Amino acid sequence: MTHRAPHIFAGPYLDRESGVRVDEARLAAWRTDPLARWVVVWRQQSLISTGETPSATLLTTPPTDIPAHGSIFLGRFRGHPIFAIEAETEDAPVLVTGTQFMDLRGVGGQLPADEAGLLAYARALFYWRSRHRFCGACGKPTQPSDGGHVMRCSDSACRHPSFPRIDPAIIVLVSDGDRALLGRQASWPAGRYSTIAGFVEPGESLEDAVAREVREETGVEVDQARYHSSQPWPFPSSLMLGFHARAATTDVFCPDGELEDARFFSVHDVGSGAVRLPPATSISFQLIDDWFCSHTGLSLRGGIPWPSAET
Repeated sequence: MTHRAPHIFAGPYLDRESGVRVDEARLAAWRTDPLARWVVVWRQQSLISTGETPSATLLTTPPTDIPAHGSIFLGRFRGHPIFAIEAETEDAPVLVTGTQFMDLRGVGGQLPADEAGLLAYARALFYWRSRHRFCGACGKPTQPSDGGHVMRCSDSACRHPSFPRIDPAIIVLVSDGDRALLGRQASWPAGRYSTIAGFVEPGESLEDAVAREVREETGVEVDQARYHSSQPWPFPSSLMLGFHARAATTDVFCPDGELEDARFFSVHDVGSGAVRLPPATSISFQLIDDWFCSHTGLSLRGGIPWPSAET
């Protein structure tokens, strides 16, 4: 198998130190350790040091002058105990000169890979916590425990725990050889097409989800689904499970109306820029690039390999 670098937001970017989460004494000591570092999230945006090369802002002390709802222990990052805190203010707090809160969807690809993963991890945990402030069993308020990785019911008669959730979603490059099936949503930039994706339903295997989503969105039947790779995608809380699959039929229509258009594009269409591809930080782009490389020996990461017929 060809070696492939981890997708953005993935990879062994920190030691999660999961055993420390239940050790309150050790957590308390690490919060005041001079080596500890802090990341701040505000409205699902991360604090970024701006400049020619953006980077994650790692504070040496937690901000004490902003309303916040507890901290989350993330693990050990570059030898430092690392914690995350969420600012609960109307306006973005001003913490450090030369920084601003930014959306990882836009800036993530410009950050060092380990920093992008760290900030995505913090973002995902705070999103999960914002959706579990009340007990799903009895409705009473919950309280963070276990280093922020459990939201536990405050009612002593219940104490029901809620753990971080992710939403598994398949994403698949369907091809019939030298053509790839791509679709677009009406809200996307003009000319952009991407691979087919959708959430896995209860009681469904990943392979079944691949076949169902492609059928529902494009009318195409597929077989020979092969796992490719996965990517955490915290927008808001997905795990993208990538596949390649073969088109068993090639008549395309959009039966469920989720896609504005879907069609097969040739290798030349993709290589000449006739179709606008998804961002290079996405697993969708990597699925397309690997398919393209298998036919041409070339990568799309440096731009379109050859000019269009019109130029």
